[in-house]
Amino acid sequence: MVSVDLGLLGIRLVVGLVIAAHGAQKLFGWFGGKGLAGSQGMMTHLHLEPAWFWGFVSAINEFGGGILTALGLLMPLGPLMILANMLVAITLVHWKNGFWNEKRGIEFPLTLGLVGISLGLTGAGAYSLDAYLPFALPEPITLVVGLIAVLVGVGITFVLSHRVLAPQQPLPRPR
Repeated sequence: MVSVDLGLLGIRLVVGLVIAAHGAQKLFGWFGGKGLAGSQGMMTHLHLEPAWFWGFVSAINEFGGGILTALGLLMPLGPLMILANMLVAITLVHWKNGFWNEKRGIEFPLTLGLVGISLGLTGAGAYSLDAYLPFALPEPITLVVGLIAVLVGVGITFVLSHRVLAPQQPLPRPR
């Protein structure tokens, strides 16, 4: 259906480009962003080590996932990348602030993550690069394996960020 395909194109372009622009802030420092140094600083603040690695992963997930989604290329990889970053953002940054975005709550990342995964479920539509490729990623296995990888990765990130290293106590001396 033309109207469904146009709707998917509009959603892919808006969400994909919003996420890609956010990733460009983290990766390149564009649009008033702080670049990789700022991303690394944010990861240090979240207690994710090595911070350079997690900052780079976050920036690539947003920039690459947004571009793939906007283009409708290699679906559902882009939406899975978006979902991964939004779940990390929700659990590590926004959850404690409640629901509403005006208080830095989960409203905005939840919306972006759910739209992303919904696009992963529906596919890119006729107005996408995937529609012109001679191959497609196998479905539903790509989505299922991708969702498992996202959940495992987000779980690892959550655990790593909440490690509380107890102060080192000196071992008792033998008597």
